Amino acid sequence: MRSVVLGATGVVGGYIVAQLVRAGEKPVAISRSPHASDSIEWVQGDLTAPQSLKLPDVDRLFCTVEVGALADALPHIYTPSLKRVVAFTSTSIVTKIESEIESERILLQRLADGERRLIATCERYGIGWTILRPTIIYAEGRDANITRLARLIRKYGVLPLAGRGSGRRQPVHAEDLAIGALQAANSDAAAGNTYALPGSETITYREMVGRIFDGLNRPRRILSVPPVLWRAAFTLAKPLFPKANAAMGSRMAMDMVFDDTPAKQDFGWSPRGFRPRFD
Repeated sequence: MRSVVLGATGVVGGYIVAQLVRAGEKPVAISRSPHASDSIEWVQGDLTAPQSLKLPDVDRLFCTVEVGALADALPHIYTPSLKRVVAFTSTSIVTKIESEIESERILLQRLADGERRLIATCERYGIGWTILRPTIIYAEGRDANITRLARLIRKYGVLPLAGRGSGRRQPVHAEDLAIGALQAANSDAAAGNTYALPGSETITYREMVGRIFDGLNRPRRILSVPPVLWRAAFTLAKPLFPKANAAMGSRMAMDMVFDDTPAKQDFGWSPRGFRPRFD
């Protein structure tokens, strides 16, 4: 088997490359910047300019970049040897596609459309496809979700929540997603299907934050702010959440929970529990 990884320099993509190398492959990895490695065949190129990409024959393609870019590029990089495509999107397509934030709605509608176009393109070329939708992705020190909260805790020693933070979450580690992607690529049952990939534990937003405190060896100092006050005072809280929006507060009370039974049945999905550790 020979595989190509799109998004190989990202968090999940990097773990996919590592898993392939560990399995004895020399994967092909695409990057805009030059790289050199004895265990990886790096190809310099840009997925938005696929006509210039010169790829060797591969059997499998793993994609962690925006799925619409792959849908557009696939006709240009396709070779008859390509039999499987495994692409990551997000469960946010389900939970946030009707967000009150216009930029989020636009992004997620584009993501959903990208899924549809990739599926149509794969079916046109006779390629087996699998769409994987993770929940909150983390990799200690590297992600934009859990690590961002950890940085805020380190900086301020306290974290405010809108209300009790009772909405349930299922954080999933990036390495588990990489393992799951390889398992899905090797599974005939996973071809032609879309899967939610949550972590193994379902916990409240408040408990999720508490475990980040634990992983930092800090006492749990969580401040509950009434939701109405949260919105009214959001301009004051903005420095604590520089990349957040006011809707984040109301979501802390919403359940964002998904069933991983199909993934377990079809390719043995078995992620770790949520116990992050930060050095």
